[in-house]
Amino acid sequence: MERSITINAPVEKVFKYIEDPMNTPDWLPSAMESTDVSGSGVGKHYRYSYKMAGVLLKGEATITEHIPNERIVLQAEGGGSTSTWSYSFKMHDGATMMKLDVEYTIPVPVLGKLAEQLVLKRNEREADLAMANLKEIMEG
Repeated sequence: MERSITINAPVEKVFKYIEDPMNTPDWLPSAMESTDVSGSGVGKHYRYSYKMAGVLLKGEATITEHIPNERIVLQAEGGGSTSTWSYSFKMHDGATMMKLDVEYTIPVPVLGKLAEQLVLKRNEREADLAMANLKEIMEG
């Protein structure tokens, strides 16, 4: 799943906001909480809880790539689901162009095969809402 957005805010501000997992529940609709944050840059680690199709998934995430104001990659695993979140940032005409690429597996044994397609569509809609939320927060 890929999304990109232009945010009328400095890249430093957007990058700093995204790299702090405590902010994630404010902009990502299904994120419930981030806790136990430790470290910084590559190796930053935290626990999270996330609802997928009404099922609460708990897991852990670690930043595996961190280039200030350019790129963040994190690996997340928990509740039978794994994901890689890659954020890219570029400054263009005074605004931040951010791209988000998420690769993930759906825990089919947890949700059921019939729910898989519904979850995929719901996740696409939530990605659009997440980008709109992020833009509103950063430009507000």
